Amino acid sequence: MHAHLSSARLAPKKANLMAKMVRGLSVPDAVELLRKTSKKSARLFEGVLRSAMANAEHTFKQDPQMLVLKTVIVNQGTAYRRGIPMARGRVRPIRKFLCHISITLGFPETNTVPVQASAAAAGRSKQSSDSLASAKPSGEVGSVSSVSSK
Repeated sequence: MHAHLSSARLAPKKANLMAKMVRGLSVPDAVELLRKTSKKSARLFEGVLRSAMANAEHTFKQDPQMLVLKTVIVNQGTAYRRGIPMARGRVRPIRKFLCHISITLGFPETNTVPVQASAAAAGRSKQSSDSLASAKPSGEVGSVSSVSSK
């Protein structure tokens, strides 16, 4: 459940600011945040997010309100090369950057670990460390036990 926007006329640095804001949010929270943010990147992200929501509803038959933004990726695209005239007929180069925006929606992860399994794992790790401590050699030839002085 994803959507892409290629070659958006927005600098990747500016797009990454918005990506950090919405990454990991639920879909309704992200839509509300983008709607209230007055930036060009918010308008572009809102369009991509609405497209991903439509893909989830139409193609995958999922309720988009129950999903979260799993990945929000902003990559640098090509750059328009422009120039500003300078003295003596020279040109100062200007690069206008483009970016690619990709949003993937997914289900929220639930980190519920059964109590019995976690207790068994803790017991196992304690038991293995006890067995390692008892198996240490104490008086072998290669071990250093004390430093002798002359």
